[in-house]
Amino acid sequence: MQTQPSTQPNSNLSLDPKKNKQDTLLKITVRKFFNNKLAVVGAIILMIIMGLALFAPLVTQFPYQQQNLLNRLQAPNAEHWLGTDRYGRDVFARILYGARVSLMVGFASVAGAITIGTVIGAVAGYFGGKIDAFLMRVVDVVISIPNIFLLITLVTIFEPGLDKLIIIFALTGWTGTARLVRGEFLSLRTREFVLAAKTIGTRSYVIIFSHILPNALGPIIVAATLSVGGVILAESTLSYLGLGIQPPTPSWGNMLQDAQNFTIMLKHPWYPLFPGLMILFTVLAFNFIGDGLRDALDPKTLEK
Repeated sequence: MQTQPSTQPNSNLSLDPKKNKQDTLLKITVRKFFNNKLAVVGAIILMIIMGLALFAPLVTQFPYQQQNLLNRLQAPNAEHWLGTDRYGRDVFARILYGARVSLMVGFASVAGAITIGTVIGAVAGYFGGKIDAFLMRVVDVVISIPNIFLLITLVTIFEPGLDKLIIIFALTGWTGTARLVRGEFLSLRTREFVLAAKTIGTRSYVIIFSHILPNALGPIIVAATLSVGGVILAESTLSYLGLGIQPPTPSWGNMLQDAQNFTIMLKHPWYPLFPGLMILFTVLAFNFIGDGLRDALDPKTLEK
């Protein structure tokens, strides 16, 4: 008895060729990212740091603010894995809770900066003309001010604090994104799908946010990823100078400030070592991930 060939369509295939192409491009992007060994290493490091920060109360038994002057400046041991600071506080606990602060500042600040930069860049690139010229001159003025001096000035005017740092970083870090998005919009606004949308009377804001912006998300995502590491480094710098997160709230920067003593550096070098390594590994992780995303989302190689 002959078996009749099945006429049922393959359930794994979509009848929509556009959807199939999008699925294929997504698979190519994911494969290219995971083929980048440094990007994978960066993602693993970041996941470990985020996991430890999220579950800090379960990982360490010591509150970050708990002092014990009898156990000050202890070397790493079985009880205090990374030792204690000069107030007897557990360094490991403070590093984990400090990771929460640094990551919150990084993610929240970049989210705000990316939003501002995307809106300004999109408006400038889409409308062009006098609007573009005016907005780009604003960008030039902000960029012309040295970033570290601008940050120090703003932090000095407004008292240091977590919320104020996030707002300041967001208001000073959008210029690069604005230029990037403007360039993408200048290239995309003359494409056929944009001209077709204009022809049928689609409103400008719909064209900007529904038609053009999704096609410019790749560079924006890469820029955001690379920016988080820079913000974490800037926050650590300000906290080290005493202008960022204020004790007793832990921050990797103010932990380094607390250790800036010749005697501590000479006799207890492990004390500033661990927060410094956390800054290094976190910034490197974001840079590795950003480089991996840049290569994976590169339109020149995406079709390969």
